[in-house]
Amino acid sequence: MTQEKIIDRKIKIAVIGCGRISSNHFEAIKKHHDTLELVAVCDTNPIVLEKTSQKNGVSGYSKLQTLLENTEIDLAAICTPSGLHAQQVIQCAQAGCHVMTEKPMATRWKDGLQMVKACDDAGVHFFVVKQNRRNATIQLLKKAIDKGRFGKIYMVHINVFWSRPQAYYDSAKWRGTWEFDGGALMNQASHYIDLLDWLIGPVESVQAMTGTLARNIEVEDTAVMNVRWRSGAVGSMSVTMLTYPKNLEGSITIIGEKGTVRLGGVAVNEIQHWEFAEPDEDDKKIHDASYETTSVYGFGHPLYYENVIKTLRGEAEAETDGREGLRSLELLIAAYLSARDGRTVPLPLEY
Repeated sequence: MTQEKIIDRKIKIAVIGCGRISSNHFEAIKKHHDTLELVAVCDTNPIVLEKTSQKNGVSGYSKLQTLLENTEIDLAAICTPSGLHAQQVIQCAQAGCHVMTEKPMATRWKDGLQMVKACDDAGVHFFVVKQNRRNATIQLLKKAIDKGRFGKIYMVHINVFWSRPQAYYDSAKWRGTWEFDGGALMNQASHYIDLLDWLIGPVESVQAMTGTLARNIEVEDTAVMNVRWRSGAVGSMSVTMLTYPKNLEGSITIIGEKGTVRLGGVAVNEIQHWEFAEPDEDDKKIHDASYETTSVYGFGHPLYYENVIKTLRGEAEAETDGREGLRSLELLIAAYLSARDGRTVPLPLEY
């Protein structure tokens, strides 16, 4: 795939969907104002659209197609409900526009495949936002794994104990639906699902159980999952949106032949245990890597945008492109198939 590099001017970007997560994108765009120019926003809610367009001093559109036909943009940032991502990414690709989408990239496996194909066919870059990979604690853990400090990894466990009251789901009709949202695994814990593959490696099989225990929604508010990796490691994941009275924990524990690490806090923002058989210069960095946060989103969006900008300028390769996004989507779909059918689901899924 060959794309024209954008090197002699600012990259023109539009934000599609001005809801909860869009604020992270607007902040990231502001931080990269020397290389990015916000030129348009799009939202179906006229009040939200008016407020957002006025605040940012750009044109506002109620329909994506109208924006694409009337505004010259290089990159579209898709921040709409997950079930709309596939259609909108394909629209942008067919208009010759590079596109970035929030997690999860899609709610159906076939949609994810079609999105990647559409961007390939159009010759545009396709980015899937995985900003948590850029958080300092996760980066330090990734380095330890890549250096082989754990030796053979035996066991991995992830907890996502957060709180989403009924009012959260009632705030928009699309929340808590199969078509547009997905449940605790697909929506809230999506970035943690990503860690299973990105940190530990290819997954061999998945077993999952899900439940809708307290919220009046179509999808699950609670789930558990067992995982076996091709390396032989085994692990599990526990997720609930029913934690009383607020978000409690987002953690990952890795137990290996020569090392044990636990990242905890509300969103893997604290290194709570860090012990290896052999010392390393990175051991001095563990206290500085931990950080305070009131947001489960972390602070990785500006760093993620940095890679997107460098990619569009021809200075780097995309760290999380569409194919990388498919890896965590495949795990999510496997978990839902397992829960629905009561069976172990082997990977890869059939193509």
